[in-house]
Amino acid sequence: MVRIRHPKSGQALLSIVLSAAVLLLLAACRQPKTNKMFDPRQVAFGVQYDPLFDNQLYPSLILATNQTSIERRTENGKSATGSPLPATGSSFAVSLTAPADNSVLRIVVDSSMLNYVTIIQEILPRRGETYTFTPSLKWKYDILRRLRQPGTVDLTFTCYINDEEVDIKNLRLAYRSVNECPLSLLYEGHASDFRWLFAAYVNEDHPYIAQILSDILAQGNVSRLSGYQNGAQAVRDQVFAVWYYVLDRGIAYSSITCTSNPSPRANVQHIRFFDEVYDTRQANCVDACVFFASILRKIGLKPVIFVEPCHAYLGYYTDKNRKNIALLETTITSWVNFPELERSLDEQGRLPEAQFEKVRKYLSDNDVQRYEEGRLDFAQLKRAVARSLFDKATEYDRETYTANRAHFADTASITYQQLDIELLRKQVQPVN
Repeated sequence: MVRIRHPKSGQALLSIVLSAAVLLLLAACRQPKTNKMFDPRQVAFGVQYDPLFDNQLYPSLILATNQTSIERRTENGKSATGSPLPATGSSFAVSLTAPADNSVLRIVVDSSMLNYVTIIQEILPRRGETYTFTPSLKWKYDILRRLRQPGTVDLTFTCYINDEEVDIKNLRLAYRSVNECPLSLLYEGHASDFRWLFAAYVNEDHPYIAQILSDILAQGNVSRLSGYQNGAQAVRDQVFAVWYYVLDRGIAYSSITCTSNPSPRANVQHIRFFDEVYDTRQANCVDACVFFASILRKIGLKPVIFVEPCHAYLGYYTDKNRKNIALLETTITSWVNFPELERSLDEQGRLPEAQFEKVRKYLSDNDVQRYEEGRLDFAQLKRAVARSLFDKATEYDRETYTANRAHFADTASITYQQLDIELLRKQVQPVN
């Protein structure tokens, strides 16, 4: 039997307490030190999203410029960013002060719904020196292309010095629909121009175009699509063939420029993609310009989008050396609707009087007489109407173009712009 003895005095109890305290102190001394080598306050790690964008992230801008660097133009015509950040193509800037000579910096941007894990590593040569870097995130481009609704994304930046975690910064940004195109953004009294981004919605590689070109040839308005190989008249004939196709498709005018963008400093516009114009048969002036320009680019022609206050219209060079340019008011395609007319034909293939009156004004007196006498069938009527509207579309913007030609030639102007798609393609890629 083991007998347990209890202390008979307070002195024995005190001895036990002191012994326990010594043991705890020794155990504490054996624990590893937790003090960090670098003080976050000394490093002063900071992350900034370009204030020009007012906390809005534009997928269209990321996709369009992912292969290049774009300098922004301000209203005074000088190259500038409109913000403290350099024009490097990155919208993020990280800054910190080196806590030691030749310290190794590693910044890790966590994965999010819009980006993969991104790691930036640099050497900081001099202690006490402040360094700024503009990292380019590894975006999930396929997801950016599919964003049709705005939302919110959280980005986490972690700073390591010599493999020691020093600080963490979080950014919460509002991402926009990929259809949302910034036109101009205001920051500290300067408007930065982004209308060149219209070129990003021109997509000469869209898979729909192959079938469209086949359909254009089947309509018989041209026997070949040869670009500039056969002279200026052949160029105009090819553009007319595209024009006729769009009329026959029945693309109507429909403006949906407004967006839910909350920034009071942002002038933005919703632009439809090529397949959206094709499928919905709707377009406004910009939508129609990029739709036409996509097809013209595919057949080897050189389209230009002329941008004026509250309007845009198309131009195209009639020669490969860019000496002569023709105009085209693309919204005129909505003046008639060939599919609607065709649905109204009677058993003899004739238009009811009310429907014929919609196109009578686009026909010559001779064509009207031939139609009334039954010598002009519906297919011939469509071609006559299409040709008349094509001629009107060619001259519609001539006066305003002539009046503003000097403004278009002024590279400092952001109100009037001549967007040569072929030249811009060197820097601006299709977004969809």
